[in-house]
Amino acid sequence: MNPFTQLIDATLLIGGVPILWREIIGNVFGLASAIGGMKRVVWAWPIGIVGNLLLFTVFLGGVFHTPQNLDLYGQAGRQVMFLIVSLYGWVTWAAAKQRGVRESTETNPSRSIISEPKEDSAAVQPHWATPRERMAMLAFAVASTLGCAWVFAALGSWGPLADAWIFTGSILATYGMARGWTEFWLIWIAVDIVGVPLLLSAGYYPSAMLYVIYGAFVIWGFTVWLRVQRRQRQAAPEPRQEHCAVA
Repeated sequence: MNPFTQLIDATLLIGGVPILWREIIGNVFGLASAIGGMKRVVWAWPIGIVGNLLLFTVFLGGVFHTPQNLDLYGQAGRQVMFLIVSLYGWVTWAAAKQRGVRESTETNPSRSIISEPKEDSAAVQPHWATPRERMAMLAFAVASTLGCAWVFAALGSWGPLADAWIFTGSILATYGMARGWTEFWLIWIAVDIVGVPLLLSAGYYPSAMLYVIYGAFVIWGFTVWLRVQRRQRQAAPEPRQEHCAVA
């Protein structure tokens, strides 16, 4: 066994249960990306991509011979989806940030993932989706969940219906984050509610625990984005009123 293989297969024993280090590290990168998303910083996306690559190998347990030896095609497939959508989000937020740099002399382009950006220099400004966009999300959620459940069951995925919703909800939430829709936090909560029981029953304990942490975090992130929206409304200029002169 070469050093690279030893690193990939390294495990940590918790209560006599072997846990892959790459599952732990991949979830830590995912949590860091979520924090960056809440703070609306561009580096949330590349950090998330690293976690996606690690977790892809974890959830194809039968292919990569993990301790669980189970294939969760929805969980693995969403890592690929995350990577693709993250590239889109990275480009979108980077372009928005550059526009802010050009339009404001107060922008600090060196802000990091742990710094709170100024409102005029944030990569994206939170806002609610329109009614039409919400209806499109709902239609996609139903159609994609049912369709993916059929595909995953045919492939032999473990828990195909729950796996399909996690995959579909992750697409919607990640795309919503890239668009700046505040609803994406609520979608993540719905994903976590299904994901925790699935991962616990499959033996992916670090991922299940991270889902619990994500659940608390997304509630916090949701309130943060709501406060930002409230500040935006308060700072918005009032409409000008025309006064007619009385002869």
